[in-house]
Amino acid sequence: MGKKFYIQMFSIHGLIRQDRLEMGRDADTGGQIKYVIELCKELSLKDEVERVDLFTRLISDKTVSQDYSIPVEIVNDKFRIIRIQCGGRKYIRKELLWPFLDEYVDKTVKFIKKENLVPDIVHGHYADGGYIARELASFFEIPFLFTGHSLGRNKLEKLLGDGMSENDINKKFKMDTRLKSEEEILSSADLIITSTQQEIDKQYGLYENRKTPVYKVIPPGIDTRKFYPYYHNMIAEIEKKEKQIYAHASVLQELDRFFLKPDKPLVLTLCRPEKRKNISGLIKAYGKSLELQAMANLAIFAGLRKNITEKEENERDVLTEMLLLMDRFDLYGKMAIPKKHDFELEVPELYRIAAEKKGVFVNAALTEPFGLTLLEAASCGLPIVATDDGGPRDIISNCRNGIIVDPENSDEIAGALKKIIIDGSLWEKYSKNGIENTRKYYTWKAHAEEYIKLLKRNYGIDPADYLDKGREGTKSTGKRLSSIKHLIVSDIDGTLIGSDGKNPDKLSGIISRNRNNLGFAVATGRKADSALSYLKSHGLPSPDIIIASVGTEIYYTDRMKYDRGWHTHISHNWNPDLVRESLADIPFIELQNANDDSLFKVSYFLDPGRDHINIIHEHLNRKKCRYTIIYSAEKYLDVIPYRASKGKALRYLSYKWGIPLDNILTCGDSGNDEDMLRGDTCAVIVGNYSSELEALKDSRKIYFAKKMYSEGIIEGMDHYNFLDKIKENR
Repeated sequence: MGKKFYIQMFSIHGLIRQDRLEMGRDADTGGQIKYVIELCKELSLKDEVERVDLFTRLISDKTVSQDYSIPVEIVNDKFRIIRIQCGGRKYIRKELLWPFLDEYVDKTVKFIKKENLVPDIVHGHYADGGYIARELASFFEIPFLFTGHSLGRNKLEKLLGDGMSENDINKKFKMDTRLKSEEEILSSADLIITSTQQEIDKQYGLYENRKTPVYKVIPPGIDTRKFYPYYHNMIAEIEKKEKQIYAHASVLQELDRFFLKPDKPLVLTLCRPEKRKNISGLIKAYGKSLELQAMANLAIFAGLRKNITEKEENERDVLTEMLLLMDRFDLYGKMAIPKKHDFELEVPELYRIAAEKKGVFVNAALTEPFGLTLLEAASCGLPIVATDDGGPRDIISNCRNGIIVDPENSDEIAGALKKIIIDGSLWEKYSKNGIENTRKYYTWKAHAEEYIKLLKRNYGIDPADYLDKGREGTKSTGKRLSSIKHLIVSDIDGTLIGSDGKNPDKLSGIISRNRNNLGFAVATGRKADSALSYLKSHGLPSPDIIIASVGTEIYYTDRMKYDRGWHTHISHNWNPDLVRESLADIPFIELQNANDDSLFKVSYFLDPGRDHINIIHEHLNRKKCRYTIIYSAEKYLDVIPYRASKGKALRYLSYKWGIPLDNILTCGDSGNDEDMLRGDTCAVIVGNYSSELEALKDSRKIYFAKKMYSEGIIEGMDHYNFLDKIKENR
């Protein structure tokens, strides 16, 4: 059958595990977590799939379950949940994770290198998962799939409509960052999977890059083994049957606490406590209709809660309004608002209990991209009343099991509920249609089959061929760096290429002949494009990596991919304006170029002087700058972020790509190479070195070559038997 697919899924927020899903715990635990778990489980059963890994955030926090701190959770022999730490270990809501996503990308790259297995497909869920999948797809040149679940522009419109200011929205939800990321996702995704056509037209249609990607509508499914009809008992095992009986009794007992007449039909809703879900609209519809109150009870399961005052502001407002409306319409004895429910066992029983009571399930959300709870209810035989929007339109069109209503018209909601409850034959028709048609149109098996067809059709029998076809067998930089174990990192001017102007042909040949097992990088004060052009003019092969601008920028030269992880890392506490201000009045330095567009480097000409460097340190420390000073050739001074330098960039790359420091040959000739040469690498200082490196002669780990320039590098290779080590580790 050819190579099977290795798929990596990304759902980053962290509150996700293989079972006992905490649906409705907070805004991050909606239908998305159910969607990705069920999708991964079903894909893992397909013969065409080698492995599915679902990546999320590792959380070790007393406020959440210890399950979320397990680094690798085995679901079955082909499906794992991989948890990677970023932004510390405490649980934080997804909007606050944006500054840490590049850290997540780096650690995922490290995981891929350690596993020695590059994915064939990356699939991001929600905007943050899409950001990470997009970065990985770019590194490894593999297909990038995306499922938005909900999009920022829709949320922005709704929040503005609710009277929230743009400033407050951006402060709380990091909306500018999210919208920018979503536009970038649309510009580069190979395929976007949606649940409905409405998502494409009304949600993605709001974006500038809406016409760029290819879209495919694949409705999600449900587990019909769990959400089976109210009149069946499909559980054979005694132990599971006992659990089901207990869950059934527990739900009934909880509902009976609220109702004066518990035998009446049950109007049920199950959703998160957020304004978009329009819980208040449903309560008003029920509260205004004395006829509906007389014929049915109302149960609202609005997420999980212990103390309303401890919830997020949006959720707290919704829950408080529920209680106020209950009091306003005097619904005591008729309305239930339980604090918790177990999704695994109790929720399916809740649907079946409502069906046994000849009740109705309601989704009165103001907007609804899909609505998995509608399918769950329908699969159990419970008729539905749903908002006239997106997913509900498709579900009722396919299943013919309920009534579409205007969610802002309370009379229409109440009228639809009464119509179904009063008419027994209509109730039976909707119940039967829901059971039959959910199994026809909405199963994860059907979803997974269509998903695999798309992969095979678009990315071939061997997904590894994607984007590599026609490239004469070359690999992306990401794939190369994932496979190699040795690396040469060299300064350019005065090291690789000398003042004699000779091309380093011998060294070029050594690098080219060992390219399958040896990576090549340069570390320079030049900008990346200048470095690349200069190397080419001297006949050197294109490097895999350029550490540019004295270690403040990292580029992967295959399509000049910029390393955002390094950018984010060195940005911490860097203030170039404060650096310029601190050094403005010093007479023995001169700013090299006031219009230099380098974000992370402030460069000066420095007059020689015994205490000049100490004076500069004093000025910078007085202003509490965080910085690193690079002094070279006795006249150049660069002030860069304290986290940056050639050496720190080198160690970052060693960590990210899993290349041990003692497998890296570092080569330099001047002071701005010094921290790259110190430490555990195989360090070579060429024979034409500057005097500022004299102090390193005391180090036994650094080899001072007698020959100059590239010949000195080759001499250093021989000293360390570097090429022999490469052959041994092939």
